[in-house]
Amino acid sequence: MAVAQEKTSPQASGEQAVEKTWHGIVLQSLKRNDIRIVPYVPDRVLTTLSMKGAVLMQTSGFATLANVLASLALPYQIPLIMFVSERGTLGEFNYGQSLVCRTMRPVLDSLAMEHHTATRLDEFEFIVDRSIKQAITTQAPVAIILSPLLTGGKVFDK
Repeated sequence: MAVAQEKTSPQASGEQAVEKTWHGIVLQSLKRNDIRIVPYVPDRVLTTLSMKGAVLMQTSGFATLANVLASLALPYQIPLIMFVSERGTLGEFNYGQSLVCRTMRPVLDSLAMEHHTATRLDEFEFIVDRSIKQAITTQAPVAIILSPLLTGGKVFDK
């Protein structure tokens, strides 16, 4: 995600004006055109446009990320915060989801990537807050796995 942090300077009229920089112009153009979400591949030049973001996905979405995590997020110290809704367990009907669920934690472990499984609402705020703080301060990705015990999971009707 990208949104610039704008620098302002007071004007005689009391209004705030954005400093004329390339990233300030990009920010104002995005805002003027009501563009609020901008996915991007991190690059040093773009850091002035960067803000903290999070990725929301299902277990099967995680299955496509091993290469991205190993070749981008981990070596370039990107504090990627992932919320992964867990499927493949507790009544799952799709065998493919079950296979991905069984491999997700071992993949995270093999990448030495921090991950926590949230199962209880009374612990959830603590886990999320501390995971985000750790990801930012250590400049390392973290996965917060949302167990069906927490979310209620996907409901499968016959």
